[in-house]
Amino acid sequence: MNIAKYLTSRKGMIDRALDKYIPCESTYPPEIHRAMRYSLFPGGKRFRAILTVASSEAVGGKLQQVLPSACAMELIHTYSLIHDDLPAIDNDDYRRGKLSTHRKFGEAIAILAGDALLSRAFSLLVQNCKKSGISEGRVFKIVREVAEAIGSLGMIGGQTVDIRRKKRYTKEEIEYIHTHKTGALIKVSVRVGAILAGAKPAELRNLTEYGENIGLAFQIVDDILDASCEKEVPNYVAIFGEEASREKVRELVREAKKKLRTFGEKAKVLSGIADYLASIVVFH
Repeated sequence: MNIAKYLTSRKGMIDRALDKYIPCESTYPPEIHRAMRYSLFPGGKRFRAILTVASSEAVGGKLQQVLPSACAMELIHTYSLIHDDLPAIDNDDYRRGKLSTHRKFGEAIAILAGDALLSRAFSLLVQNCKKSGISEGRVFKIVREVAEAIGSLGMIGGQTVDIRRKKRYTKEEIEYIHTHKTGALIKVSVRVGAILAGAKPAELRNLTEYGENIGLAFQIVDDILDASCEKEVPNYVAIFGEEASREKVRELVREAKKKLRTFGEKAKVLSGIADYLASIVVFH
C-alpha cells in the first residue's frame, strides 16, 4: 500500500466533511464562525482523525460509519491548540505558519472558538447514532471515553503539568506530560474507531496498546524535530539525549506493530503510520 497516497486521500475526505460540519463564516454571529474556521482550515495532517478511520477499518468498519467521530477528534485537537497558544498558557503568536487565533481575533473570541469547537465535537460523536450498524451503546461508550481522555486525568492533566514552567523536568514528569497531553487523545482516537466498528475485547486491547505506543512515539518525534528550540518546554531529548530518543521511537514502533499482527492486511494502514514515524527519526 502507498501510505502517503492513503493519508492524502483520507485527509481530503475529512477536510470536506469538516467543511460541512462547521457553520459557514456568514452564519450569525459571524465572528465566532470565522475564528472557528480560521483555526481549523487549513489544518495539519488530520492524524487523529485518520487513526480513528484506520482503526475502524482494522476491525471491518468503513470510513462513512465513523466519519463524524473522526472529525470530532480533529475539533478537539484544534480546540486544544487554540487554548495552548493563549498568553496565559504557551503565549504563541503563530500556529501552522499563520497568526495564532488569539492574535488574529483577540483572546476573548479565541477562547470562545475553542469552546465552540469542543462543544461541536461532542455533537458529532452523538451523530454516530445515525449511522447504519452503530448502536447507541457504542456511542455512549465513546462519548464517555473521549470525555475522560481529554479531562483532568488525561489531556488537561498533561497540560497542567506542562505549564509549571520548570527549568528542569524529571523523567517521570516528561513521560506523564507526553502520555497525557498528547498521547491520551491519540490513544482514544484509535479506541473510538475500534469501538464504533464493534471490536472484540482482544482486538480492542491490542489496538489500545498500539495507540499508547504510537501516541508517545509521535510526541518524541516532535521533540526530536524541535530539539533546538530555546523555549523552556518539557522535551524528551533534553532529558534522555537525541540518540536514546531515536531508539525509544524505534522501540515504540516495534511494540506498536506487534499489536497489529493478528489483524493481518486490515491493519496495513496503522502499520504504515508506525513505519512513517520510524522513518522520520532515520532520515531527519
